[in-house]
Amino acid sequence: MKRLYYFSIRSFTGPFLVTFAISMFILIMQFFWKYIDDLMGKGLSISVILELLFYVSASLIPLALPLAILLSSIMTLGNLAENNELTALKSSGLSLYRILRPLTGIVLIIALSTFYFANYVIPVANLKWHGLIFDIQQTKISSILTPGTYSTELDGYAIKIDEGTDNTFKGILIHDHTDKTVIKSVRAKEGNVYKSENGKYLYFELEDGYVMEELSPTPPNFSPDGKEHGVENTRPSRRSTFDHATYKIDLSGFNLDRSDEDMFKDKHEMLNVFQINYTLDSIQKNAKGIIQNFQKNLKADLPYFLAKNYKENSIEGERDPQIMEAVDTLLVFDQLTTEQKKSAINLAKSRIRSKLSNLDGQARFLETMEMDMNKYLIEFHRKFSLTIAIIVLFFVGAPLGAIVRKGGFGAPVVIAALLFMVYFVLMTIGDGLAKSGTISPFLGMWFSSMVLAPVALWLMHSAANDSPVFSKEAWKKLFRIKRR
Repeated sequence: MKRLYYFSIRSFTGPFLVTFAISMFILIMQFFWKYIDDLMGKGLSISVILELLFYVSASLIPLALPLAILLSSIMTLGNLAENNELTALKSSGLSLYRILRPLTGIVLIIALSTFYFANYVIPVANLKWHGLIFDIQQTKISSILTPGTYSTELDGYAIKIDEGTDNTFKGILIHDHTDKTVIKSVRAKEGNVYKSENGKYLYFELEDGYVMEELSPTPPNFSPDGKEHGVENTRPSRRSTFDHATYKIDLSGFNLDRSDEDMFKDKHEMLNVFQINYTLDSIQKNAKGIIQNFQKNLKADLPYFLAKNYKENSIEGERDPQIMEAVDTLLVFDQLTTEQKKSAINLAKSRIRSKLSNLDGQARFLETMEMDMNKYLIEFHRKFSLTIAIIVLFFVGAPLGAIVRKGGFGAPVVIAALLFMVYFVLMTIGDGLAKSGTISPFLGMWFSSMVLAPVALWLMHSAANDSPVFSKEAWKKLFRIKRR
């Protein structure tokens, strides 16, 4: 039995690692494709790219693991069935459930490790890469050049442009103060701006302009008797024109600024289940307090409740006789004059409009707070549903591999891709419905597992009993049973 366990685990480990690596590569490429516009042309260093890649890889593991488990389970059982090894094991008296016992233990360990990883590591990884990609998105050369104003963000330079968008500008004026002994000014009618491949330099491709340089003042000459003579104390200058020129600026003073990560810490994706639970309690307490305060303010604004509150809470000996007379006075609407009735009606209408407006604002505020709570609940259930999804997909893939009897990267890859597409679509639908408030966060996050769990049970039962799942007779029998 130990040899069987060792053989099963070894057969599963190889395909799992390969498929996991392929899945991670595909997802990382998808990420780069999504943010290619933000990463290109920024001159980012290799260390920044590797840091971003490291954190993004950690956050993509929840998507890569289900696909890897599904594909590797189909390949492992498919190889055993194709080589008749599964048949030999069954003929020796072992059931499919017994054969899958070691792999089930491995998958359970992977699922529990995934929950731990999703609860403690992924929130930190999300915090890191969201903050980093935010800083990269803010690092745009075109953002430091504002038409009509001088930009001094580049150390030693003052740059002004008249107009332009993206990397093409008109009316460019560059004051170069990097050399303290020389004042250099460059003016051009138009030009393009781009970074060098290594990101260390900024190039201005200038058209139709001139360069004006003023050197340091010439020191005066003195005669032996101490009198000044000779050349006057002036600033020599020179001017040159050009039709096309390239001006290079060192970007050592314009590095990637790292923002404070605390600005992202309160987002639901950056919290573990314990922090989410604490946050939800705080939101519920705040909502309850807001509703209670609104009710108190609503009552306090009505004369009836004001008078009742004064009568109940004031000391009897200190009550104002005039106020008490007004409180105890009963006004009958039919006894009022016409003008008093009109005034009372208009006052009532004004108060009703004000209350309706306040109620609408309060309702929108509570609705926003409820949507915010749903986001936290979605992330809370996502961490648990991911663990169960890995187990469900294993029990979908393993019996399916035993049924199709195909191993390798041929048919299993096609089958796994189709099944994972179904799982991903179900997960996306549940997530979208939960975020829109159509269904509860619990139902939305567990929707894919609820749909696939019966399929997994049916496939396991069919594979364990060698039932012909994909034959015409099996489908005819299934529909015949349904008709009855």
